[in-house]
Amino acid sequence: MRLRQITVFTALLGLLCVPAHAEARDISRDTLPANDGWASEGAGTTGGAAADDAHVYTVTDRAGLVRALDGGSATPKIIKIAGTIDANTDDDGDHLDCADYATDGYGLKKYLAAYDPRTWGSAKPSGEQEDARQASAAKQAERIVLPVGSNTTIVGLGDKAVLKGASLQVKNADNVIVRNLDLRDAYDCFPVWQPNTGGLGDWKTAYDNIWLTGATHVWVDHITASDKGHPDAAEPTYFARNYLRHDGLLDITNGSDLVTVSWSRFADHDKAMLIGSGDSATGDRGKLRVTLHHNQFESVVQRAPRVRFGQVHVYDNRYVVDSDDYRYSLGVSTESGIYAENNAFTTPGEIEVADLVKSWNGTALHQTGTLFNGFPVDLLAIYNAYNSGSERDLTADVGWTPTLHTKIDSAEVADREVARGAGAGRIP
Repeated sequence: MRLRQITVFTALLGLLCVPAHAEARDISRDTLPANDGWASEGAGTTGGAAADDAHVYTVTDRAGLVRALDGGSATPKIIKIAGTIDANTDDDGDHLDCADYATDGYGLKKYLAAYDPRTWGSAKPSGEQEDARQASAAKQAERIVLPVGSNTTIVGLGDKAVLKGASLQVKNADNVIVRNLDLRDAYDCFPVWQPNTGGLGDWKTAYDNIWLTGATHVWVDHITASDKGHPDAAEPTYFARNYLRHDGLLDITNGSDLVTVSWSRFADHDKAMLIGSGDSATGDRGKLRVTLHHNQFESVVQRAPRVRFGQVHVYDNRYVVDSDDYRYSLGVSTESGIYAENNAFTTPGEIEVADLVKSWNGTALHQTGTLFNGFPVDLLAIYNAYNSGSERDLTADVGWTPTLHTKIDSAEVADREVARGAGAGRIP
């Protein structure tokens, strides 16, 4: 009898124990769960789940990824990224640097000499060096801009899938999923000098790690997006301005709509996430409906997010502020409707509650359950009190109430869960 009990117990252990070499769950045909944010509206977001076996790819280099993307075709497809893919490579897989893209006599020293404000003035750059810069930029764009078409799922395999140097662009496409991928360093070799930006002039860069433009039904989940490898803080200063090499980590513009961004990590960057093209882009009205939940914004200077026109639900996110250049997290811009619930902020002592919000022509911010360095705060009331007399007060009436969302945890619970679970390689 005793031997039989031991045998049964051993068999049960065999069923319960998972071997160390067991493969991770295949997430490639996962679809967005019902009610999980704006991207679940209507038919929801399924990406390439309907792809036949002939359109399921595992890619290990840029050439394979380009072939799988098929120029942004709408054919249902699943693309699995294994290991690290560097977009700055030639057709043989050899690495390319900025010097390889430079053409038509472009040189940074010559460009700086040509458009030095002390001699050039405040006119927009034009002429030989600007033409050469544009030609050089076009050569780089041919390599690193990767168009993503409708009905596409892109997933990283395992916990170490990396796409570096690339700008994934979802342009006028519908039904796209990007998950479990470390996206880093969409590095612009050829920034343009804009003399009239911000009064003092500034450098403008061209590439986002992910850019949604005219895109609909998009689910971005468990990604990590950063400048890893080339932080802008390490770049030199030209014309008294930091020589920026990166644009956004994830920008959602030009009438994009029905987007859910979840369980992702945005880190070590200046302008993290822009939602809305510009104050005059009135065609964005009624669009730019975006849900951001369970994301971590870490060492981000600004735009987490900045919103124009859109109805944006921001809940259960974790903000870790430790940048010396920190400007704000929630940007309230023209006709925006940000509905913020149960977000947790951790900041150094010199950052105050009122610093978390910035308004440009925005009028409304709904907020509840905000946690600031472990203490509950009324973000809206403090912002209005601090800015009384200098900026218009914001109201809590944003004109809409979210109905599409997962369970909303307290900010305290979300803070812990996001710290453990957000980012690439952490899908349960």
